Amino acid sequence: MDDDRVVDSRAADDGLSVRRRRECVGCGRRFTTFERVAEDARVTVIKRKGSKEYFDRDKLFAGIRAALKNRPFDEKAILSIVIDVEEEVRSVGDEITSEEIGLVVLKRLFDLDEVGYMRFASVYKGFERLQDFEKEARFISPRVLEKLEDSGSGA
Repeated sequence: MDDDRVVDSRAADDGLSVRRRRECVGCGRRFTTFERVAEDARVTVIKRKGSKEYFDRDKLFAGIRAALKNRPFDEKAILSIVIDVEEEVRSVGDEITSEEIGLVVLKRLFDLDEVGYMRFASVYKGFERLQDFEKEARFISPRVLEKLEDSGSGA
């Protein structure tokens, strides 16, 4: 049955699988599928210093949760980002660098919350001085204004 489309996706089993609601294009019948990642389909992450480890969604979840601490986002919102990032990581292939993962997370956080973005960026990019924050804020300011204009909010 290849003639179907996904109408809804969400985390299931505490994030260990993805529940997809699908609809047959031909007859309109709806059905649900559950997708789990097989243990042998693990992605290797190449760290900055060259070491390797398996992709760890719990580590990703913890990093995003820390970036969004005390922000108006619940566990479901964080899990949604984790699932999106994990899907993108797995689509790359068997190996991915930690830098590539960090950039994917930064993009998702920028689209969601600028404060969460700055928090994650400060760790990911290794900010050491106030000037590092100022430089990043100057870099993202035009993008924030553009995002506001695109959403119709205006500044």
